[in-house]
Amino acid sequence: MRKSRTYAETKQLQKTYLDGLKRYHDRGITILIDGEECPESDWGRIFELGEDGGFYMGDYVGADQGCLKEIRFDKVYLDQPLEKRERNIPSRRGKRK
Repeated sequence: MRKSRTYAETKQLQKTYLDGLKRYHDRGITILIDGEECPESDWGRIFELGEDGGFYMGDYVGADQGCLKEIRFDKVYLDQPLEKRERNIPSRRGKRK
């Protein structure tokens, strides 16, 4: 049986993960959240669970030579029908800076 993590343990794991993303970013790997390159200060939102049941899933995209090209985080849903999810997708017209 798996032991539940404390809040402090969870925060430390998140920090470790974000430190890893920063190392990739520093090597030229693009980090995208919802299709946008966001500042490092926004990366923590990949750990948030949405009220709509959505959460972020990472996708590691390779280049032709077998090297990592970018890391994409997109919101996914497990419990909503497709029609409802499509209504909840934010417009990408007003990009954040």
